Amino acid sequence: MINTAGLGKKLWKSRYMYLFVLPGTLYFLIYKYIPLLGSVIAFQNYNPFEGMLHSEWVGLDHFYRIFDNTEVIRVLYNTLTLSFLQIAFAFPVPVLLAVMLNEVRGEFFKRLIQSIIYLPHFLSWVVVVGIVTLFLRSDGLINSMLHEWFGMQPIAFLQSEAFFKPLLVLEVIWKEAGWGTIIFLAALSGVNPELYEASVVDGANRMRRIWHITLPAIRSTVIILLILRLGQVLDNGFEQVFLMLNPYVDQVGNVLDTYVYYKGIQQSDFSFATAVGLFKSVVGMILVIAANRLAKRFGEEGIY
Repeated sequence: MINTAGLGKKLWKSRYMYLFVLPGTLYFLIYKYIPLLGSVIAFQNYNPFEGMLHSEWVGLDHFYRIFDNTEVIRVLYNTLTLSFLQIAFAFPVPVLLAVMLNEVRGEFFKRLIQSIIYLPHFLSWVVVVGIVTLFLRSDGLINSMLHEWFGMQPIAFLQSEAFFKPLLVLEVIWKEAGWGTIIFLAALSGVNPELYEASVVDGANRMRRIWHITLPAIRSTVIILLILRLGQVLDNGFEQVFLMLNPYVDQVGNVLDTYVYYKGIQQSDFSFATAVGLFKSVVGMILVIAANRLAKRFGEEGIY
C-alpha cells in the first residue's frame, strides 16, 4: 500500500517547488491535453448541433480523404518544401552567429551585437509582415529605389510565386536567428578556455580552433534542436503564412496550417480539418522518434 501520510509530508515539504511548476502544468493541461479530447471528431461526421456524443461515426473515412484529395497533396508539398527550406537555410544561421560572436573578444561590442540581432524576436508576426509589406509593395521603398537608381519597373515581390517562399525564410531568419543564438552561446560558455589556450600553443589557427573545439562543444545541442525541429516539419506557423498569403500566391503558399483554417473555420468542415491536424501531429511524433533513435545510433544523447 502507498504510505499516504509519508507522501503527504513529502508534498508539503516541497510545496513551494510544486507551486512554482503549477502555472506551467496548468497551461499544458488546459491548452494542450484537454483539447486532445476534441480529436475524436476526426472519426465522426461532426455536427455542432448534435455534439461529439451523438454525431455519426465514420471511422477513418476522413483520413482516406487526405490522400485522395489532390488539393491536400499540393498543400502537403508546399508545407514540406517550406519546412525543408527553413531547415536548410534558417536553422544553421544561429549556429554561425554563435560561432562568430564567440570569436569576438570585445565584451561591449559582443553584447551590443547580441542585443541588436535578437530584438526582432519580440516583434509579432503582424509587425514583421507589415514592415516587409511597406518595403516590398509596388510603391514601397525597394521598388522606389530600383526605379530612381536603375530606372526599373516595379517588381511584384508580394504577388510573385517565385519570391513567396524565399521571403518567408528570410523573415524567419531575421526574426528568430538572434534568439536561437542564445542557446548555442550558452552551450559555448561551458567550454574550458584552457582548450583554446592549449590549441594556440600547439599552433592551431582560428579555423582549426573553431573546427576542433567550438563546433564539437555545440554538436549535441545542434542535434537536439534539429530533432525537435523535425517534429515540426508539418508546422510552418499559421500567423506568418496567413498574413503573407494572397490570391496570387495561393498555389505555392497555402500550407497545412492555413488549409486547416480554411476548411475548419471558413467552410465548417470540422471533422476533415481535425483529421488533417491529427495527421500532422502523428507524423511529427514519428519523425521525432525516428530522428532520436538515429542520433543515438551515432552515439549522441538525443532528447530522451
